[in-house]
Amino acid sequence: MIGLIGKKIGMTQVFDERGVLSPVTVVKIEENYVIGERKKEKNGYDAVVLGAVDKKKNVRKPVGGQFPEGVEAKKIIKEIRDFDMEYSVGQKFGVEVFKNIEYVDVTGISKGKGFQGVMKRYNFSGGNKTHGSKFHRGIGSTGMAAAPSRVLKGTRMAGKMGNSKVTSQNLEIVKIDEEKRVIMVRGAVPGTKNSIVLVKRSIKM
Repeated sequence: MIGLIGKKIGMTQVFDERGVLSPVTVVKIEENYVIGERKKEKNGYDAVVLGAVDKKKNVRKPVGGQFPEGVEAKKIIKEIRDFDMEYSVGQKFGVEVFKNIEYVDVTGISKGKGFQGVMKRYNFSGGNKTHGSKFHRGIGSTGMAAAPSRVLKGTRMAGKMGNSKVTSQNLEIVKIDEEKRVIMVRGAVPGTKNSIVLVKRSIKM
């Protein structure tokens, strides 16, 4: 598995070689440093620990001591399991990793929408809008009276919407700009502008 930490810059649109206009999301691949590794013999699994985005202040010794010599303390730390590239602790990876890759999966935290009702959260149709109806945007009946005399688990109700971990799969890489250290993928990815995302090579079926 190949994966790196990136930052969602925003959306734009580009023309491809055929002149077709495509909506794309621009993801900046931050400089990823290998700051550690996990071994099956010791930790029970194999993984590489990546760090990105310099932590410029308030770096205390217990925190700074986790990073190899010559590598600044990082704000964002992620583990990538089954990392199938040659690496050494202290090594740096960049956007060139995705040069020969066509599709990626992008994981991020979706935009938070607060506490929402069932019409917005689950696309319920609601009730009549006129003719004296007292039922417009309500949830309606949720449980049975006689049996089982309770609300079943998993019943769709109002609640928190968004602000959860989401992965957009099989996004096509439209363009890579090594000078600006960005990749452009077709379509939208989760998260707000400047939010941290994890970009992995996808296994497109």
